[in-house]
Amino acid sequence: MTAYFIRRLLLLLPTLIGATLVVFGLTRIVPGGPMEKAMQRALAMGEKGGKDAGGSLSEEQKEQLAAYYGFDKPFLTAYAVWLGVWPREETKQFVKFEEGKTEMPLTLKVLLPKAEWKPGNAYKVTQATVSRDGRLSTGSEDGWKTVPEPEKQRVAVFRPQFNGILQGNFGLSTSYNLRVIDMMLSKMPVSLFYGLLTFILTYAVCIPLGILKAIKHRTFIDNASSILIFIGYAIPGFLLGSLLVVYLAARLGWFPTEGFTSEHFADLGFFGKIGDLLHHAALPLVCYMVGGFAFMTMLMKNNLMDNLAADYVRTAIAKGASYRRAVLGHALRNSLIPIATTLGGITMIFVTGSILIERIFQIDGFGMLTIQSIGDRDFPLVMGIIFIDVILIVLGNILSDFFVAVTDPRVRFE
Repeated sequence: MTAYFIRRLLLLLPTLIGATLVVFGLTRIVPGGPMEKAMQRALAMGEKGGKDAGGSLSEEQKEQLAAYYGFDKPFLTAYAVWLGVWPREETKQFVKFEEGKTEMPLTLKVLLPKAEWKPGNAYKVTQATVSRDGRLSTGSEDGWKTVPEPEKQRVAVFRPQFNGILQGNFGLSTSYNLRVIDMMLSKMPVSLFYGLLTFILTYAVCIPLGILKAIKHRTFIDNASSILIFIGYAIPGFLLGSLLVVYLAARLGWFPTEGFTSEHFADLGFFGKIGDLLHHAALPLVCYMVGGFAFMTMLMKNNLMDNLAADYVRTAIAKGASYRRAVLGHALRNSLIPIATTLGGITMIFVTGSILIERIFQIDGFGMLTIQSIGDRDFPLVMGIIFIDVILIVLGNILSDFFVAVTDPRVRFE
């Protein structure tokens, strides 16, 4: 069994590469990327400030933008740079030579370690000169590299550095100019809160309810609960959220209409903060649970009913076991095996977030971050989210296999 799980973990790498490669390819071909945004901003500034205010970008400025966002490289090379197996051309700049000059001055800037930052200055600045053939007068100790481009009368100057996913760098958001990893980590507590509560409440309620429905099959309790369950299952979570916001929050004022906490949350005491969190979370949690609630309850009920009709349960009762012992001691464990396959979803609670539900309740979580990154064409942020999602999904599937093996001793992964 150990060898099986090791093989599954080794498959994580090709799965991760395949998924991110596809998404990375889509980001290269869809319109409206960061370069188009920069051009639109320049055009807007030109319209606001007059025709001489830089309303359009020169070809050299466009090339610098392409180099900054990584669009100056072939597809596979750009992907390797993002992954961190190919050096990134840091602080790339183009030095344009004037007619008759063989050397041009330039300023070299190197970002210092954070511990060495000073107020208003985070860079080491060096003045240098570069010749037409690419010789740099200084700065070689910082690893600068030059590439002459005689056909364009210029020299490209940059620092090659491995600085991608493998080095822990997810890049900067093109919309907010913040580190992608910091943006994702800042949203995870909200997703963790809702994901963990949804996960616990779903299993804590659905498993006992499924057992009760199987034991009381075709009684009033079973029929009444089935009607309520399937009514809830038939209503999409986002539609239910809209109804709850309008009637219970906006009209009746029983619950807040939006947000994760109140504005005065920091001034509350410990129990006041807990109450405020639960008060804001009540309606979103109902919407999160409404879909999976019916599925989990009916899965538990149907599996238990199948096992109650099995020969080994009748044999246990014939040998003198009580009905309660036959249900809880024999049939229940086998009925939990299909439930165990869903336990791997616990890994997704770190990024769980319904985009529509979070938008309805204005919850600033991972789901809202996902839709914002797609809408803003924020490709580094999109790639970071996909990277984390793929890892958690694969780990969740492996975890599901592990729980099945623990629950069912007959399962042997070879």
